[in-house]
Amino acid sequence: MKFSCEKALLQAAIATASRAVSPKSSIPALEGLLLEAGQSLRLTGYNLETGIRTTVPADIRATGSLVLSARLFGDIIRKLPDDVVVFSSDNYMVNIKCGLSEFNILGTDAEEFPELPSVEYQNTLYLQQGRLKAMIGQTLFAVSTGENRPVHTGSLFEVEGQGLTVVSVDGYRLALRREAIEKKEGEESFSFVVPGAALSEVEKICADSEELISVTQGSRHVMFKAGDTMLVSRRLEGEFLAYRNAIPRNNTIKVEGETRALLASMDRVSLIISEKLKSPLRCVFGDGVLRISTKTAVGDAADQCPIDGNGQELEIGFNNRYFMEALKAAPADRVRLELTTGVAPCVILPLEGEEENFLYMVLPVRLKAGE
Repeated sequence: MKFSCEKALLQAAIATASRAVSPKSSIPALEGLLLEAGQSLRLTGYNLETGIRTTVPADIRATGSLVLSARLFGDIIRKLPDDVVVFSSDNYMVNIKCGLSEFNILGTDAEEFPELPSVEYQNTLYLQQGRLKAMIGQTLFAVSTGENRPVHTGSLFEVEGQGLTVVSVDGYRLALRREAIEKKEGEESFSFVVPGAALSEVEKICADSEELISVTQGSRHVMFKAGDTMLVSRRLEGEFLAYRNAIPRNNTIKVEGETRALLASMDRVSLIISEKLKSPLRCVFGDGVLRISTKTAVGDAADQCPIDGNGQELEIGFNNRYFMEALKAAPADRVRLELTTGVAPCVILPLEGEEENFLYMVLPVRLKAGE
């Protein structure tokens, strides 16, 4: 196996494929990257849950394949001078040259590297990479980290007509984003659940561009393909929350506010809340104003934020982090807050008349008297 490649291109490909490498594994090959030199140079990382394969332009003089330690190979390439890297291997001894630097390291047999699962094409959708990146970034925070409902440790992808809805839930909140897709192949409507850990990597391989990414649903796996990079992940099985029934939509109180102003007020009051000193935000929705306060062992804090509408002096408590994360994710300068009672969820939506491309729901926290 022999090839030469620009250092910057090789370094970027290693960084991408290494995201799916196991830091520690009982199978030593899974701590490595599979290098395959054929028509082009392919690098693959796989941790038995998620696999990432990327192709990099290289001048290939001799074909072959082997596995190299992802950490060591990555460190070597990163610290080489900005020049062309010349890579050659004889059996498992690898020689890497770049400028005046030279390394000889030992690789292992490519046969020891497990094959990436094949994804049988059932349904495929195509949408802009920048759009999917935003959808994942604005819903991933609400994915559950608890293992009591494994299906909720991922996000639901639901395709209907020419639209894609991505939903994440964790028992305390719900995040939903809707966008149009470019095209689809297969059934009219379909859905599947992708693990949060895999989506975190998909977000990184998506560029902020209008170039398309394809998402292919297989019977047990799902494949994302963007440019020269492909990510394969297992699907999560189980009954996902029937989210449409969980969202209250005939709310009696509706107010509007500036997203940044609401966030800034909550952020200021949250300064006296910490991991050790937990306390809910006490929110009172008045006529044209939202009053926010909290008390901990350190002291108390209060702030006011102007809103449009009358909240009828509704008093309700929220976990500060959950509410602030929803506001941070909301892709709008102004939002509509819908409420009913002090024990019903708050729904965060676009303004009336605007396209409903996002929805966040935060469950309240019971307030104790004098808190």
